[in-house]
Order: sequence, then C-alpha cells, then structure tokens
Amino acid sequence: MTDLGDFGDFAGDDDEDDAGDGGESGPARRAGADGGGDEAAVGDDFERVDVSPAGSDDGIGTVAVSAGLQIAEREEDTQLRAYVTTGNRPQVRIGKYLLVPYPDGEKLFCRITGLEYEQAFVSDDANEIHARRAMRRDGIDEADYKFMATLDPMSVIFRDNAASEAPRGGGDAAGGDGELKRRMVDRVPKPETVVRVASDTAEIKTGLKMPDDGVFLGHLSVGGEKVRTAAEPPTIDYRLKDDYGDGDPLLFRHTLVAGGTGSGKTHGAKNVLRQFLAEERTYPMEGGRESRPAVVMFDPQDEYAQMHDDNPAVADDDAFRRRLEREDVAYGGVEDTTAFVPKVGSATYSADHHRAEQVEFTIPFSMVRSRPWLVASAGLNDNQYPALKLLLSRFFDDYGNAGTYQQFRSFLDDPALKEELDESGRVHEATFDAIKRRTYGFGDVFDQSARAITDMVNEFVRPGGLSVVPTYHVTDSRQTTTVVLALASLLVDQKLSNDPRYERIKETPLVLGMDEAHNFLTDAEDVQARKVISKFTDAAKQGRKERLGLFLITQDPQDVADPVFKQVNTTVVLNLGDEDAISAVNIPRNLEDKVPYMEKGQMVVYSPDNSEPVEIVGLSKCLTKHGR
Repeated sequence: MTDLGDFGDFAGDDDEDDAGDGGESGPARRAGADGGGDEAAVGDDFERVDVSPAGSDDGIGTVAVSAGLQIAEREEDTQLRAYVTTGNRPQVRIGKYLLVPYPDGEKLFCRITGLEYEQAFVSDDANEIHARRAMRRDGIDEADYKFMATLDPMSVIFRDNAASEAPRGGGDAAGGDGELKRRMVDRVPKPETVVRVASDTAEIKTGLKMPDDGVFLGHLSVGGEKVRTAAEPPTIDYRLKDDYGDGDPLLFRHTLVAGGTGSGKTHGAKNVLRQFLAEERTYPMEGGRESRPAVVMFDPQDEYAQMHDDNPAVADDDAFRRRLEREDVAYGGVEDTTAFVPKVGSATYSADHHRAEQVEFTIPFSMVRSRPWLVASAGLNDNQYPALKLLLSRFFDDYGNAGTYQQFRSFLDDPALKEELDESGRVHEATFDAIKRRTYGFGDVFDQSARAITDMVNEFVRPGGLSVVPTYHVTDSRQTTTVVLALASLLVDQKLSNDPRYERIKETPLVLGMDEAHNFLTDAEDVQARKVISKFTDAAKQGRKERLGLFLITQDPQDVADPVFKQVNTTVVLNLGDEDAISAVNIPRNLEDKVPYMEKGQMVVYSPDNSEPVEIVGLSKCLTKHGR
C-alpha cells in the first residue's frame, strides 16, 4: 500500500501493451490508419516560426499611466513614473537625468527621484515555496515584477528657431539651428512615450541651466560618478558665470566652501582660486579699462602660499594636462605669489614647503583711529565702547597718526586724565578702569620692527597677484583675529569709500579669501563682533558694484554670522558629518542627505543664479602644489 491510494494500482495505458506486442501506437498508428505512412507523420509537425523581436530597444523604458500621469503646479500633485525594462534595470540610479520627448520635438528634462519594484501579477511571494525556490537558484528572476522609476520634471527644453514666433513646437530640441532654451514644466508627456537617458552635453546643460563658460569648478556627477556623454570629452564641465552679459559675475556675488577635515576642501579651494588668477580673466573697471583681479588669502594653516609652485603630479602627466587645456582649465603655479608674514612679538615664520617670496609687515596703531573695535576684542560692552572712542580721539589729537600702542598705554596711565573725565561726567572712573584693563595685551601686535602694511598697499594688492597672509606661527587666537580683521577691514573700507586713500584697492577687482571664516565672522554679543559683521555685511551687499568678492572657507558653517551668510550666492558643500553644519548650508533636502556619505572631492553646488542644485566631482589632482 502506498501513499498514492488508488493511483498505486495504476497499470498503464492499453496502448503501451499494444506497443509491446509489436503493434503501432500513438501518432504513428493513427497516421498508418490514415494511410499516410512516415511522410504523413512528418508533414503534420508544426512549422517553426522566428519570434525574435524586430529592431532594437531604444531608451530605458516608457512613461507609465497605471498609477496616474499628471503635471501640476504643486509639486506634491505631480505624478510621473516610467516603467524600466529588464535589461536596463541594473544601470538605473537615483539622480540620473532623463529625457521624455513630446510629439512636436520639445523634451521634458527629468531626474529620477525614486525606484521601486511592484508585482506584475496578484500573488503572495512571502511564503516557503517562493523563498526556497529563490535560495536554490543562481540568479534572480524579475519577469514577475515591474521596476518603476519616479521622475521629477525639472524643465522643458526646446529650440527657439528664428522662423518660429512662439517657442513651442519649434522642432526637435536636439536638432535645428535655433538656440537651445529651457522653460518651466507646463505640459504632460504622452503615455507610453519612450524615456531615454540624457546623453547630450548641450541638452543637459540647458536642462540644468548650467552656463557654457565661466570659472571651472569640476564635472557634473550623480552619486559620485561623473555623468558621461557620447561627446569628446565625455564629461560635462560645471562652471560659474563670469560674464556681465548674463548679469554680474558670480565671483562678486560671494562664495562659501564648507567641508570637514579630509573632505578635499583646501584642494578644491586652491583649484578655484587658480581659475580666478588665470591670465585671460579680466573685468571692466571705470574708464573703460580691463583689470585682472587681485586675490588676498588669509591662511591660518599656512597652505596657500604653495600656490606659487607647480604640482609635480600635474607637470609629469601629459595626458592630464592635455585634458585641462582642452577644457580651458588654468593650471600651474602662480608666479606672482607673495607671503605677507605678520610680525607678532617673538613668533618666527619659517616655511620650507613653498618657494613664494616672504615679506614681513606690522599693523600700525594708527589703524585703530578709524577702527576702535580692533582693541575692543576683550569684550567691551555698549556703555564702554563710546568711552573708548573718546579716549582714542583724545590720544590721536595729542599724538597724531604717529602715536603708538605703548604711548596709548602710557596715556591711559595718567591719573589726571582719569580724574578730569570722571569729574566732567564724560567717562566714569569704573568705565575708565575697565577700558584700561580690556585694551591690555596688544603690545605684540602693533608697531613691531617691520614695515607698516599701510606703506605696502601697492605691493599687497596686485592685479593678477596672490597675497597670502599666513597666521599659523601666531599662537594667540586674539592676536591672530586682530591681524586678520585689521587687514580685511582696510581692504573693505577702501573698497566701499567714496574718497579712498589707496586708489590701488579701489581700482582693482578684489577677491578676499578667508580660511576658517567661522573664527572671524561669527555672531557674538560683544561690540567687536557686531562691528565686524556689520562691516562685512555691507561689503557683501555692495560687492557687485565695487568688484569685491568674498571667498569664505569653513568646516563650521553654522558659526558664520547669518547676515553675512545670507549674502552668499554660491555654496559649495563637501563632506560634512555634523548635522548642525549640514542644515546650516541650506541646500535642498535630496542633496543634504547625501553630504555625510560623499567621498573626498565630491561636492554639492547650490548657486540659484547659476544653475539647478547639482552634484559635481572636483579634479583628482590639485592644479598647484598641495600638501607637505
């Protein structure tokens, strides 16, 4: 007895017994009965038909309507999805750029924002049979599943042909003689339209509103991989607008580079600064003349004077240099680089990691006459600051611009002065004592044994030149802050002045670079911080008119004062691990989530007046010397 019950007694078909007796069975016997013999049997076989599809697949899939197809004014109401065919699924990634053509030749430029599998048939695959069958197979069978891509429509691109009065229906976006343009998304694609990967450089740049020319930053990427096209070179360069024909150059709309330690922040910043100093880069000034920009870089880690020297890795790589030349990227050391070294007390500066000229300077105390806040860094309050201004005014009236810091200290030691001001009610004796205490400690900063920076302005600001101010050798943070703010305010004041003392500063396009900007432009409650922030905010607001650009570098963007941050048009974000820092840079959420996972050299660029927010990858080699 078997488990098969009655079927265990099954003895086979009668035809089998007949066959065993030498008779014919099955089709052969039926054929014999018809008299057709072997020829008839062969003739009854089905004719084989070639079922291979004609032609070849084009694109990655088609627009789907199963879950709705809608373009709406409100982003949350838009529904646009594409079915991705089996062979294309391994290559599809979130962030990839796609094109959906319209019948009249215009194209919808999209970005993939979501990927999802859906069941093609109603079934339950969460069971033992499905799981064990899959565990015993080598591959994965996707035939029973739909692979759907959610698309974010970004723009409509079209040819603005001269013969057409309206932009719509102007012919194929990839062909024709008209200029390739973009507009907001205002039409829905047809169902089952073939969706293709964007692979034309001009279409991608137009779809993302990227300029063709300008300051080179890197190459467009998605998820850290460069976007490649069929053109030569296959990569797509990302540049910042640098032409007054398209508005003001973004150099003078200010840039902030934010990235953590080891993210490639300095490497990338050097490459951008090198483009600012390209020989052919000039800007129009008053009187119709053109001038190259001057760059002044405050350098707390002593890294930027290396820009004087060539990078051996670039010099020895002929293929890399040819690519740079083909893409019009400036490279090589900046010969006109000078390290202006502040003389502070007994601190000594010795650098064997660069060959730039080194020039010592000092901050003259006379600069405090118009900048009393320079000696208010110890935290004078609002009541004490007017008293400090009064005391400095009295001092310079007596001593003139030749007055030194040590003479000012002696001036404050005069008991008769203290008594006079107290009795007159102009400065209370307690306020006088507070000022005396809190202006102490600047003896190593002012009036040292070196040339005054005010006597070296023409050397400090040079068209086409890079002036680096290293402060690594200054160990006291208060002294470092005083030096940096004194020089920066000198440049800003002269730029904004209607009656400048130093015409060189006024008449030269200027890039003011500041590494570790969070240490100098931070929000605080003391008088000095408020004065500095107010000054730099005014400078940022008037930068376009005065040809002054701020280039700020920081690993703590959340500490940069908000009034200054709001004036920054271009934000370049590298890897950041701190949540507060990431939220402070104010980039779109879809890119914000990627920041902690970015590798060295990967960046997010958020520049509303230049392009849509994008990912880029910087150059693998620094264009000047970098590293000790």
